[in-house]
Amino acid sequence: MTASQPHWQPEERLACALRWAVAAAIASLAGCAVPPPAATNTGAAATDTASTTTAPRTPPPVGTSVAGQARTFSTQLATYTSVGFDSVPGWARDDFSESWPAFLGSCKVLTGRGAEWKDVCARALKVDGKSNNAIRGFFEGEFSAYQIRDDDRRPDGVVTGYFEPEIAGARQYGAPFIYPVYGQPEDMLFADARRLPAGNGTVAARVDGRNVVVQTGLSTRDMGAPGLYALDLSGISRDTLDRKVRLRVEGKQLLPYYTREEIETKGAPNAKVLAFVSSATALYEMQIQGSGRIRMANGDIVRVAYAEQNGQPFRPTLAQASNGKPRSPVKVRGSSIELQLDDGDEDDVGAVDSGTIRTRGFTLVRPVASGPVVVPGRRAAGAVSGSGIKDPSYVFFKESASPVGGPVGAFGVPLSAGRSIAVDPRSTPLGYPVFVSTRTPGSGAPMQRLTIAQDTGGAIRGAVRADYFFGNGQQAATNARRMKERGQLWILLPRGLAVAQAAVSSTIRTRGGPVGADLPQCLVPSEGSCVDD
Repeated sequence: MTASQPHWQPEERLACALRWAVAAAIASLAGCAVPPPAATNTGAAATDTASTTTAPRTPPPVGTSVAGQARTFSTQLATYTSVGFDSVPGWARDDFSESWPAFLGSCKVLTGRGAEWKDVCARALKVDGKSNNAIRGFFEGEFSAYQIRDDDRRPDGVVTGYFEPEIAGARQYGAPFIYPVYGQPEDMLFADARRLPAGNGTVAARVDGRNVVVQTGLSTRDMGAPGLYALDLSGISRDTLDRKVRLRVEGKQLLPYYTREEIETKGAPNAKVLAFVSSATALYEMQIQGSGRIRMANGDIVRVAYAEQNGQPFRPTLAQASNGKPRSPVKVRGSSIELQLDDGDEDDVGAVDSGTIRTRGFTLVRPVASGPVVVPGRRAAGAVSGSGIKDPSYVFFKESASPVGGPVGAFGVPLSAGRSIAVDPRSTPLGYPVFVSTRTPGSGAPMQRLTIAQDTGGAIRGAVRADYFFGNGQQAATNARRMKERGQLWILLPRGLAVAQAAVSSTIRTRGGPVGADLPQCLVPSEGSCVDD
């Protein structure tokens, strides 16, 4: 038993089980709560901790666990176990002043998420942001640390890296700048996956602005009526984090939005072209990273950020090892992939040559471009259209207002190099502090620091999963491409925060046992980043 695992005596376990049997229908493991771990407040002066005294909070809703009181609680994806700050590896050695600006940036959004965050962020403004001891004391006084484990109670997961690429481009089409960087298409429609009927049949639907609304109680003969369209559910991918299905109109049908191949061979006439670049591979990498900078010939920088995705599954072409097997096993899950790092995986994380490209934890075969992508009204004479990239997913961008600072992540705030991470928002809510313990790419030295969850990614799925933002520039690119390490995560939750509504059945999840259907999918549901069914 490790220091991070609480040790319960047999009589304590029996008492907890009995309480579960009595209160399973209305309460959570908070009924077996113990006092929160004592804050270590390493080196914090009395004047520092005085400003972090927590005010009385209203009682949490019935059926929830309470951060700082519950020793452990679970969602469908993860189990959270309370630990003392002194048992978090590297906690006492971190320079918290480096993560403080990122945390204050998150506070600008979190203050609207509830009274707990409003109070915490108000007290944060009184902390000396240059004092490492004061900041550490603030976190230890305001938060409780919970180690995140996956649904098999394993503490180890995968930490990869990403960066903000910079590529050469132009505003106008012309060799060598022949690959368009598209904005969000105006003809893209959206349907709420949670409101689509089960099964693979065909249903009638109408279009309300950009939204698709299924019409219940209508037969197939009604689909030819004015304003109604036929939606074939068999081709719909519903497994997206935001529960949105991307569609388009073709005649009287609603179809999944165009694949990469269709966009590159037929063009995207309803999408604005933001710029043109000279490399299909560099554009694809920028799509995977989710943001980038385009440098014009006159030195101007056009910064682009993620705007939308075509809703097609993300299936990158993986490089193969000498034995012919993929270097990194990939499990496709709808519009995302789940990376798995097996024991004994000797992936050459440093290999970035003319044939492959290493990015966000997996190695891609560098495509052989056969010609420029089609742009409506423009095509090079004699060229065969297409980039040679087989991944059906496609990312659309929007132009960022400011060319300086970090790119804006999914949480809506600029990312901080070295202190922002991308996470799966179902198990790690956006904006929350997360302590990461992993290793530096290349050297293998411990990399243990407080980060802030401020971004997401199509490949970032799973409880113990983080994508570390290295910033921009060549060194950031090198580190990000080499980063694929095992790691552990501890989320910091404001004390008194109601989280993870418990199961309302008698099913209690045990190691290797079934996941209770009544457990929530999200630790903290938040529309737009984590949506419970």
